[in-house]
Amino acid sequence: MAQATLQSGFSVLEYSTAAILATALAGDRRALLFGPPGVGKSTLATALGRALAETGRQCWCISADPGSPGFGVPGAVSLGQWDPEGWSVVAIEALCSLDAGRFRLPLVCAVRRLGTQPRAGTLLVDGPGVVRGVAGTELLQGLVEAADIDVVLVLSYAERGPPLVAELRALRADVHVVQAVAEAVRPGKRVRARRRTQLWDDYLADAVARDIDPASVTVVGTPPPVEVPSAWAGRQVAVLEGSRTVGMGEVIRSTDSRLRVRLAAGTSSYPTLLIRDAARTVEGLLETATPFVSERLEYLPPPDVAPYGEADTGPRIIGRVGSLTVSLVNGVFGDPLLHLRLQHQRRSLLFDLGDGSRLPARIAHQVTDVFVTHAHADHISGFLWLLRSRTGEFPPCRLYGPPGLAEHVEGFVRGIIWDRVGERGPRFEIAELHDDELRRYRVQAAYPGPHPLGATQVSDGVLLAEPGFRVRAAVLDHGTPVLAFAHEPDKQINVRKDQLRARGLAPGPWLGELKRCLLAEQMDAPIRLPDGSVDSAAALSRDLTLIRPGKKLVYATDLADTPDNRKRLTTLAHGAHTFFCEAAFRDVDAEQATRTGHLTARACGEIATAAAVARLVPFHFSRRYASDYEPVYDEIAAACTRVAVPKSFGQGDDV
Repeated sequence: MAQATLQSGFSVLEYSTAAILATALAGDRRALLFGPPGVGKSTLATALGRALAETGRQCWCISADPGSPGFGVPGAVSLGQWDPEGWSVVAIEALCSLDAGRFRLPLVCAVRRLGTQPRAGTLLVDGPGVVRGVAGTELLQGLVEAADIDVVLVLSYAERGPPLVAELRALRADVHVVQAVAEAVRPGKRVRARRRTQLWDDYLADAVARDIDPASVTVVGTPPPVEVPSAWAGRQVAVLEGSRTVGMGEVIRSTDSRLRVRLAAGTSSYPTLLIRDAARTVEGLLETATPFVSERLEYLPPPDVAPYGEADTGPRIIGRVGSLTVSLVNGVFGDPLLHLRLQHQRRSLLFDLGDGSRLPARIAHQVTDVFVTHAHADHISGFLWLLRSRTGEFPPCRLYGPPGLAEHVEGFVRGIIWDRVGERGPRFEIAELHDDELRRYRVQAAYPGPHPLGATQVSDGVLLAEPGFRVRAAVLDHGTPVLAFAHEPDKQINVRKDQLRARGLAPGPWLGELKRCLLAEQMDAPIRLPDGSVDSAAALSRDLTLIRPGKKLVYATDLADTPDNRKRLTTLAHGAHTFFCEAAFRDVDAEQATRTGHLTARACGEIATAAAVARLVPFHFSRRYASDYEPVYDEIAAACTRVAVPKSFGQGDDV
C-alpha cells in the first residue's frame, strides 16, 4: 500500500467480495461505491450482488452514473434488484443528461427518491466517477445524505490514494478504502459510448412513435430554443407525472405544431416532458449534445496586402452554419461580400458584390446565384471581378436584387468591348423584386440588353426555391430600396454510420442519391444499394438517417433605424441560427447613423435580441473605428447576449 493511503486513516480492504462482506457489509447496510472512473465500481457492485444472493441475502443497487451506467437506462438513475440473471431494473429516475457533474443536484434528488424504495436488504449505490473539485465534493456529500449511506467503499489505486480525503473524514459514515485491481482500466470514450448506446437501444426496443402537441405539455429541464427545431432532433426526453418518471424516449423531429417522439412502450400520457443535453448523434451514439451554436467561427486578420491601397479592413470572419461554409471576405470594415459555400456541391452563393479580388477565379466559376442588397458602390463594385471571371463556357449566373439592378448590370457590361469573345461572353439572368412580382431579364456580353424574360409572382418573399433550401427577401429602406436575405435550408440529413454498419452497407454515391430524393420529397423513389437490392427512399430514411431542420442564416446591411425596418427585419431573422447584421456606428455617432440611414451598434443588438437569433455576427463598421473597434462590440453586447465577439484581436481568434 502506498504511503499516502496508509496515512489516510481509513481501514484498507482488498478488492475481494469475501473481505468486504466479512467486514464492511457484515449486516444489511447502505453502501456507496465511490472513486474515479475506471477503478471497477460497477464490477464490484455486480460481484457483491451475486455474493450476497448466494448467501441468501437480498441486495439492491442504484446505478447513479448516467453516462456510464453498469446497468439500466443511460441518461437516468436506475434502481435494480439482484435476481439469478443479474440486476433487474425496477424503477428509473430520468435525468436526460450524461453529465453527473453538471446536473448533480437532479442526480442527488433522483437517488433520494429511489433510495426510499428498498425496505430490507443491502443497498449499493454505484456512484459516478466525479471525484474532484466542487462537483465531486457536493456529489459525495449529497449521495451520502440522499441514500442514508452508512458505509462508503472508496475504490482507489494503491499508488494514488483516495480522493477527497478531508471530505471523506468529515462523513458520519464508515469509510473503507478498497484497493482497485491493477487490471482495472477505464474504457475509451468510443467504447463507453457504444456500451451506453446499446443499453439505450435495448430500452427503446419496443418504443412507439407518438405525436405530441407542444402546446399541450409542460417542457422542463434545459430544452433547446423552441424556435430552433434543428436542435431538438435526437434529444433524449422523459415523460414525468409530478416528479415520477413514467417513461423515456427520443425526439424524432420537431415542428411548430408537433413533436414526433419515440417513447418506451406503455407511455400514453404526456403531462410534462423533461429535456436536457443527452442526444443521439449522427453516428447513432447517445452522447452529450453540442450546444445549438456549436459551429466554429473565427476572426482572422486581414491579408497583408489590401487591393487598391485600402486601409485595414479589420478581421475577416469564417465559419460553419449547418452544411454551409461562410466567409465575410473583406472583414468587418471592408466592402460587404459574404461567400456561402454549399458542401459537397462545388457551388457557391454570394450575398452582395463588394470588392471580390480576394476570392480566386475558381470561386467565381462556381457561383450560381448572387443576392445584391442594393447598388451603392461598396455593394456592387465587385461585379467587374465576377464579370471578368465568367468569360468562357459557363451557364448563366443569376443575380437577385431591388428594382433597377438589371440596368446597373447592363451598364457594367456595356462599358467593355466584347469583340473577341463571341458566344463565350459572360451571361447573367437578373431578377428584380417589385412588390410581389419578380421581373426577370437576360444580360449577355456583346448583345444589347437587358432583354425581358417575363415576370413571376413572389409568395412570402421567396426569391429562389430549390430542393434543399430557399432564399427569402424583405424590402427595407435606406433612402433607396434595400433587400435583406434569409438562406433557409429545408433539412439537414445525416446518415447514421452505426446503422450502415449494422446493415453491412458501404458508403457510396447511392447515399447522395438518397439525400437528393429526400430533399425533393421523392419518398417512393427506388434506391439501389451496394449489395444490389433496392429499397425506397422512405424506408431507408427511417432506418439510416437522422433528419433535422436546417439552420437559417440571415444577411442584412444598410438600413435606417425605423420602426418599419425593425419590424420587417425582425420577422425575417426570427429564430435564425446566424444573423449577419450591420452595426455601422456607435451611439456617440447616432446622428450620423440617422443622416446616412444606417444602424447603430445598439440598434443592431436590439434587433437580434427581438428576433431571438442564436448567434449575431455584426459587420460593416464605419472605418472611423478601425483603430479601436472593441467599444463597438461592447455596445452591441449590451443589447444582445448572443453576439459573436473575438476573444482577443490577434491572429486566428475564435469567438
